[in-house]
Amino acid sequence: MLRLLLTGCSLAAIGAASAQTTPAASVRVPLTVLAIGAHAGDMELTAGAVLIKHRKAGDRVVILHLTLGEGGNPKLTPQAYGAQKRREALAADSVIGAETIFGPYGDGELPDDEGARRYVVNVIRQVKPTHIITHWARGIHKDHSNTGKIVPDAVLLAALPGVGLPTAPHRGVRGIWFAENWEDADGFQPYTFVGVAGEMAEWREAVNEYEFVGGAISSFPYLNYYEALATVRGAVSGKGKAIAFDIDPFGKRRVLDMLP
Repeated sequence: MLRLLLTGCSLAAIGAASAQTTPAASVRVPLTVLAIGAHAGDMELTAGAVLIKHRKAGDRVVILHLTLGEGGNPKLTPQAYGAQKRREALAADSVIGAETIFGPYGDGELPDDEGARRYVVNVIRQVKPTHIITHWARGIHKDHSNTGKIVPDAVLLAALPGVGLPTAPHRGVRGIWFAENWEDADGFQPYTFVGVAGEMAEWREAVNEYEFVGGAISSFPYLNYYEALATVRGAVSGKGKAIAFDIDPFGKRRVLDMLP
């Protein structure tokens, strides 16, 4: 959030300034939002509407799919479904306006190890995000929970010059936002709400590029669930439709001299 600091200015001076060209300090600086999902489709479903909103605001949006989620179709081999998920991810991310990166890991085989952390470190250093969206680490799916553990460590490692990688350190991550996923509900507490009423139509168009969203592969009503969730979060936030995120508990501390 940009803040305009006015020091020692008279009302006349402020009025005169407002009549002139907008000063450079008030121009919004574009952000870079990196969404890191365990499987292709995870970030589009949970945070796609927010990503669309940022893209419309002129921000750069990048989605890293650590795995394709190629094991999720009992009617196809992992190789065939992986090729399908890759095509679907590119189509969905095109609707969002996001750049797409595919990770090297297999569905259900994302390791919670230093190799995976260093892979994400390299992506962070190359993309140079200001904001990161990823999974809450307490989930029922191994890949989800491992992603939620890997990413915060990778953000730290990406900032350390002593971590010997070919990429230069990046210290510009302002925060990690944990997306609300039905599989990652354990301990998740909605903390930040982003209104997305104007982005829901594009979000539906994007996620419907995935066959599994429409119910042809899984009986779970993905589209209905996340649309209803946006309605619930919109109701409690007064935004009509909204997406909720949690943050690290340490980030919820506020140090003040008096009550605000």
